[in-house]
Amino acid sequence: MKSEITILGLGAGDLDQLPLGVYKKLKQASLCLVRTMEHPVINELSAEGVIFESFDHIYQKHEMFEKVYEEISETLLSRAEREPVIYAVPGHPMVAEKTVQLLLENGPERDISIKIDGGQSFLDPLFKALKIDPIDGFQLLDGTALSKDDLHTNQHMIIGQVYDSFVASDVKLTLMEKLPDDHEVYIVKAAGSKEEVIKKVILYELDRQMEELSNLTSVYVPPVENEVYRYKEFSKLREIIAVLRSPNGCPWDKKQTHKSLKPYLIEEAYELIDAIDDEDDDGMIGELGDVLLQVMLHSQIAEDEGMFTVDDVIEGISAKMVRRHPHVFGNVQVEGTEDVLENWQRIKAEERAEEGNTEKSLLDGVGRALPSLIRGFELQKRAANVGFDWKDVSGAWDKVKEEISELEIEFNKQHNTDDIKNELGDLFFALVNVSRFYGIQAEEAMNATNRKFYNRFTYIESLVKQSGKPFSDYTLEELDRFWEQAKAKGY
Repeated sequence: MKSEITILGLGAGDLDQLPLGVYKKLKQASLCLVRTMEHPVINELSAEGVIFESFDHIYQKHEMFEKVYEEISETLLSRAEREPVIYAVPGHPMVAEKTVQLLLENGPERDISIKIDGGQSFLDPLFKALKIDPIDGFQLLDGTALSKDDLHTNQHMIIGQVYDSFVASDVKLTLMEKLPDDHEVYIVKAAGSKEEVIKKVILYELDRQMEELSNLTSVYVPPVENEVYRYKEFSKLREIIAVLRSPNGCPWDKKQTHKSLKPYLIEEAYELIDAIDDEDDDGMIGELGDVLLQVMLHSQIAEDEGMFTVDDVIEGISAKMVRRHPHVFGNVQVEGTEDVLENWQRIKAEERAEEGNTEKSLLDGVGRALPSLIRGFELQKRAANVGFDWKDVSGAWDKVKEEISELEIEFNKQHNTDDIKNELGDLFFALVNVSRFYGIQAEEAMNATNRKFYNRFTYIESLVKQSGKPFSDYTLEELDRFWEQAKAKGY
């Protein structure tokens, strides 16, 4: 006889909801294995003489539900290799039943036939009990594996598998990452049965109000009505940007182009750098938002023109990150940062070759719009990768001294502004080379010095202002003493 497991659904409530065919098979079974005895039908059928054997004891053995389900399914498969098995689960076998999915996945590999027979899902009586129409959009989520990224707060959310207070607490904390603490939710038990209970509670009290938890307990979260609570969702941001660019949107946003937005992107990037340097978390939130706004505006402009969408942008960067990190998402072995960077450059070159974008020069990939100090750093790094570099920093230092000498010569000449500019450029480039040897980005070093100068000079300004005299009344020596004071105070 071929090995076989027949899976029956016990429905969502009491015996009145059980399909007749399922009832007959349960009555005819000499023994029925059940995931849990916690179901009203089991009590009624036991009274009619049906013998059940449960897996409740396995829940006590493991901390993770995955392990519980794995052991139950393995026990069932092993037993089916000896004799036909009748296995019953709450609700419908194909709704929120991980053990059934494991049996369907692993049974055929062991030549075990898996048959699914009826049972009423808890969803129909739940919709009826709550008086909601699923056509409006709903989510069925697993309370034991709930993630805030799964939540769509503009839809009806039904969270099942809320077995105990620990799961209820995790559900509450996850929901509170997107919803206000006082959002109203509903605890629903045994919907459609004689034991039906619907209890409205405030979200932050969810785990305190679930006194009697069972396999028939679900949490219902109504859609949010206040759009402010959707501001954390990417879909809402996308919707807002689309409205701003729509015919009835903002005149300024509607007239923007990729080119007109270029200055704003640069400005927002540098304002973010300021917030990072200030270690200002709130400032970073705001400035990162402004940078993201630029990404969204450019993507919306492209979508309006039929070129691409923000989905294409996200797909592109996701694919690139997976492709260029084979040591994380694949089976490539690396030993340290150097291997990672080498793999990155090799994969990048392969991508360009496949796209037909082979560069005439190794330096062609360095952006021409980069700030000059950053571009100089990147040009030098590209050249260094193929061996065009000083052996150590001493060579770079000697070059700095050479450029200073050449600059001094030009200073002593007359009417030679262009030559002085050229020599200044050479000196800056040589200093960038020194900073590269020390692993310092010259642009960041210069930015830090600008900030330092700003802080010290504004300190001098404050002292001058306090004195009631104008700057012109102070000698350079006096102002320099103020500078030293600012320096001593750590400005």
